[in-house]
Amino acid sequence: MKRRTWILSALGATGALVVGWGAMPPRSRTGNPSDMLSTKDDVALNGWIKIAQDGSVVLAMPRSEMGQGVYTGLSMLVAEELDVPLARVRLEQAGPDAIYGNVAMLLGSLPFHPLDYREGANPTSIRVGEWVVSKLARELGLIATGGSSSIADAWEPLRMAAATARASLVGAAAARWQVPASEISIDKGVLQHATGKSGHYGEFAQAAAGTQPTPVAPKDRNDWKVLGTSAPRTDLQSKTNGSAQFGLDVRLPDMVFASVRMSPMLGGSAGALDTAAALALPGVQQVVALEPLHGASAGFAVVAKTTWHARQGAKAVQTQWQQRGQGALNTQTIAAELQHQLDKESGLAFHSTGDIDAAEKIAAQTIEASYTAPYLAHATMEPMNCTAQVKDGKVEIWAPTQIPSSARDAAAKAAGVSKSDVTVHVTLLGGGFGRRLEVDFIAQAVQVAKATGGKPVQLSWSREEDMGHDFYRPMHAARLKATLDAQGQLQSLRIKSAGDAISPRWMERAVPLLAGPIDMPDKTTAEGLFDLPYGFPHQRMAHVTTTMGVPVGFWRSVGHSHNAFFSESFIDELAAASHKDPLELRRSLLKDTPRYLAVLNLAAEQAKWGSPLPAGRARGIALHESFGSIVAEVAEVSLQDGVPRVHRVVCAIDCGTVINPGLVAQQMESAVVFGLSAALWGKIDIVDGVVQQTNFTNYPMVQMAHAPVVETHIVPSTRKPTGVGEPGLPPLAPAVSNALFTLTGKRHRSLPLIA
Repeated sequence: MKRRTWILSALGATGALVVGWGAMPPRSRTGNPSDMLSTKDDVALNGWIKIAQDGSVVLAMPRSEMGQGVYTGLSMLVAEELDVPLARVRLEQAGPDAIYGNVAMLLGSLPFHPLDYREGANPTSIRVGEWVVSKLARELGLIATGGSSSIADAWEPLRMAAATARASLVGAAAARWQVPASEISIDKGVLQHATGKSGHYGEFAQAAAGTQPTPVAPKDRNDWKVLGTSAPRTDLQSKTNGSAQFGLDVRLPDMVFASVRMSPMLGGSAGALDTAAALALPGVQQVVALEPLHGASAGFAVVAKTTWHARQGAKAVQTQWQQRGQGALNTQTIAAELQHQLDKESGLAFHSTGDIDAAEKIAAQTIEASYTAPYLAHATMEPMNCTAQVKDGKVEIWAPTQIPSSARDAAAKAAGVSKSDVTVHVTLLGGGFGRRLEVDFIAQAVQVAKATGGKPVQLSWSREEDMGHDFYRPMHAARLKATLDAQGQLQSLRIKSAGDAISPRWMERAVPLLAGPIDMPDKTTAEGLFDLPYGFPHQRMAHVTTTMGVPVGFWRSVGHSHNAFFSESFIDELAAASHKDPLELRRSLLKDTPRYLAVLNLAAEQAKWGSPLPAGRARGIALHESFGSIVAEVAEVSLQDGVPRVHRVVCAIDCGTVINPGLVAQQMESAVVFGLSAALWGKIDIVDGVVQQTNFTNYPMVQMAHAPVVETHIVPSTRKPTGVGEPGLPPLAPAVSNALFTLTGKRHRSLPLIA
């Protein structure tokens, strides 16, 4: 049996692994001092925490900062448990040890989700599932930032690591002062005793190293001083004074620069290269043909003394681009094929309850609708780039990556060296949204670095190459059907969707252990449809997996991003058909799920649902759960010269325990603006294999002058933290679309809303 098949199939055997749960408390992920990278004058107390000579705390940071505030959020967990000011926690990039493996994010990339976080789910099954996925994450060595999982993943192990470090330091002070540990207090990182003795952490770190105090437990929430506060972001100063280092900011001695050109036709290839004109240009040094590794398109890179010279050289290279052997890709053809697949295939049922066939036969009324969503690009503000140096059998890369473990593996493969010979420096990311979970640009940079004679090279993509060679959110289509009985009560809901699988394709590209064809069901394509909270007695949600040939990947909120538009727009259709208020219909369908109902009611209350609006405005509402968090949004919309204008969005969220309310609000605002850009204009058209959108001129974003006011309201909770970075996006498009229906009487069943 192939190893990848065993790993994935093991998820179906969680019952056999129950006995192992008791042997794996959260402390097993705190690691050993040797797990942390050594730094002069710092003392490692475990795999997450070191103490500096001056008493400040060093946190191993295994996640990438791409604007979501993870540097601040994780630092707050440590500051709380160690009783130090947030400013006294500094970060050090974590190494590749498995204790930093991303368990929660892995859930989003598995063929089936082994956990059920819905209301009323069995807590024991959840913990068993977490144990299985933790084992799987260790097996894969997956260290990544994605799936709105950073806080959820670190919640137990990082707090336990910090609490253990605190106990070790207190124990060391107690031994030195010959007093009971229970009599020692801590104030801002200073240990104190009633006798007047005191000292900061740095004075006791060496004595505390290697000790394992027991029992240890994180603080009770009633004792929190840092968690739950809107502490300022720790990266604010560097990002405003210009000292923050993003990928394109890297500068090294003797660095050269490279610009890529790839086949304009997706899946195409390059003929012979005529480099004479390019090499004759000032500053141009060489042309390097690129192998299409890790899903990259065929092409070449031009190396020069500056990026500008490299781009001029890239334009001057002559070649004959050729279409892929299977024929040119066209979005119109793909859209028609998706409809054909919905006609032909029944699909894999991810969820089924009741007897939907019987309910449909006796229905007094049937409502049906078809919805579609286009391909979307990530369009990060910072295009793809990587700096690499290959010298003396060693590889060093500086990259804005969401997945340093796979970046290391890709660099090793491209250079032909062992993984242990690769050093990865993760810079700040100028946007990620899932695009930087790919490693195609990493492999390209290393290939070029091999040809530069040991010089470091910074490879970057132009905006046009970035738009034309993305791993796009898949195009999807869905058909929805509901029935009502003679009393006008909703009885059944049938949903069938079609579109390409994401996770198997990504695993093939980015996870070497699973390299090779992976043909398994992919829950990311149907997520947000098979786990709806609404109480229809009879339900069937199925998905038809397609393979259209367009490179697809994770895009912010993944399947939820389009599936929420399908389902929440259709719920509004059912409200109109049954002559009910959209809010009231949802309330009636949520009577058995009070957690969802509380979020919906909070959003409606804060938006003053049902109250008068200025003339020419209307409200729309939508509710959706993703990444463990429930979000409801009310959008206030008008038409200006026939174009939708969103004035206000009121958001309510239940994301479990809140680390930093300010960060939650920022992420909801970010998701609304990002989602609104996609909802109004976002689409990727492909004609004869060529992506038609090339820059922000024809792939527009919401500008500040037209950004809505966004209000965020948080439902208090004592549950474990759940995702925040992505859950705010899915409800936005249906909320806006539903408002437009109220305003105009026209139902939008396709995105984008502005054709």
